[in-house]
Amino acid sequence: MSAPRTPTSALGPGMAGREVTLLGWAHEIRDLGGLLFLVVRDREGTAQVTLVKAKAPPDLFASARAIPRESVLRVTGTVKAEAKAPRGVEVLPTRIEVVSPAMSPLPMDPTEKVPAELDTRLNNRFMDLRRPAAQALFRLKSEVADAIRSTLRSRGFIEIQTPKILAAATEGGASLFPISYFDREAFLAQSPQLYKQMMMAAGLDRVYEIGPIFRAEEHDTHKHLNEVTSIDIEASHMDHNDVMALLEEVVVAAYRRVAESPLLPPVGVQVKVPETPFRRIPYDEAIRLAGDIRWGDDLDTRAEKAIGEKVGHLYFITDWPTDIKPYYVMPHPDNPRLSRAFDLMHPKMELSSGAQRIHDPQLLTQRIKSKGLAPESFEFYLKAFRYGMPPHAGWGLGLERLVMTMLGVENIREVVLFPRDRQRLVP
Repeated sequence: MSAPRTPTSALGPGMAGREVTLLGWAHEIRDLGGLLFLVVRDREGTAQVTLVKAKAPPDLFASARAIPRESVLRVTGTVKAEAKAPRGVEVLPTRIEVVSPAMSPLPMDPTEKVPAELDTRLNNRFMDLRRPAAQALFRLKSEVADAIRSTLRSRGFIEIQTPKILAAATEGGASLFPISYFDREAFLAQSPQLYKQMMMAAGLDRVYEIGPIFRAEEHDTHKHLNEVTSIDIEASHMDHNDVMALLEEVVVAAYRRVAESPLLPPVGVQVKVPETPFRRIPYDEAIRLAGDIRWGDDLDTRAEKAIGEKVGHLYFITDWPTDIKPYYVMPHPDNPRLSRAFDLMHPKMELSSGAQRIHDPQLLTQRIKSKGLAPESFEFYLKAFRYGMPPHAGWGLGLERLVMTMLGVENIREVVLFPRDRQRLVP
């Protein structure tokens, strides 16, 4: 049986004199002639393995000197206190085994002494993620998702999984990926919208999903991809104000988790937990702040930037014109030109869209027709509204956009393991 593995994070002066086994990669080798430092890296950090030529077995010193960087190693040795070493200790090895040698030259340098362009890093993502800062991003992304899940579960939400191959487009339009589904046309899901609403008719009451969505938009920007992760919720007997308050709670929980995380330092940023309630800006006020936007038009990137510079923190845009929102969005009863829709905005970009939904089947059918869509294509969806559909509301939140704005990342590709855009289909 193999010796128990010791993660680098467990090393410390209190372990002096103990034998340990490290499993990791040869991060760096510093050969000073009679003294050799081998830095071993695992997921938790690094450890210094020290060999003195005059004291180490000759074959051990020679083999350590010849180890290719980024080879996978198993190092067995004794811990010795050393104030100048990482974590205040070094390991004096009795055995070094190359479990899996690395080819040379490397496709990129995980130590970042030689910087690599983003395309090079994405083409060699397995190597790029060996960089501590890159790995920390994805571990923090996992923490964000866990904080959101925990918050929603504590509020009585049930996690669901909806299909990603659909017979009908969620919202219509050109942003669809059509696929061949045996002898029929189908589409990759733009969102779980129709199915999470159907769960309200099913009586699940409060549901959420964290999963992929697909948009065939021909963007080539720092904030758009064609496959991203959406966090979606739907809740019965809640209105737009209720789910906005829930969204604030979820976002603050994610910020708080990251701000308190020991994983944050490698990313090199400070995270400030936002104060609630977030400012609510009606659409009419938003277009005044943006300038050069006609009433009834959507907000483009320039308008979002103009508003964000004036507001300076997270905020909602509310009371959107009904005609520019999807068919399932509830109009204001006293002013149908406006809707109970909202967007959560970061000063740099939109993070989330949500609304109270139409639960009356006749009004919903009318709205589908008004968008130039055929109600017959949505029969499976409309049927759920004819047998007792409770009032409900919900939202969708972009996980990657939340993470990138929280951590000050400039390009969304940095926070997606294998991004999919117009040019990139592999790896």
